[in-house]
Amino acid sequence: MPKPRVNIRLSHEMHRTLEQMVLAPGVTKSAIIEDALRAYLDPTKTGGREQALMQRLDQFDVRQNAIERDVALSLETLGQFVLYWLTRSDPLPEGERDAAHALGQRRFEYFIEQVARKIGADEGLSARAFPKPEQEPFSDL
Repeated sequence: MPKPRVNIRLSHEMHRTLEQMVLAPGVTKSAIIEDALRAYLDPTKTGGREQALMQRLDQFDVRQNAIERDVALSLETLGQFVLYWLTRSDPLPEGERDAAHALGQRRFEYFIEQVARKIGADEGLSARAFPKPEQEPFSDL
């Protein structure tokens, strides 16, 4: 019994690619199209790529949870520091407030410069506490 005949329409680019592929010895258009349809219609054959994608999504979820934990820790630390500072610091006398404000502004600018330098050079506290993994991004795909 002969195989059923199917007529299909392809884009010009896909047709050129198909014509290039059949130039190899032992390769036919029918075999290429049957293999492509078999891979497309067989749900078990696509599992490898889907599995890799699911693993990547799971890794993103783990990283997101770590980021959320770190942000919560930072927020709680900052909140505790501000609470401690506000409850332990005495108010300044009226005549010293302008000088203290100017000194505070200079200290704050210096502080911001130091933070920027540490983060830019990856030598800050977070770099020591949370070293980066050696794995390249997207290396498992």
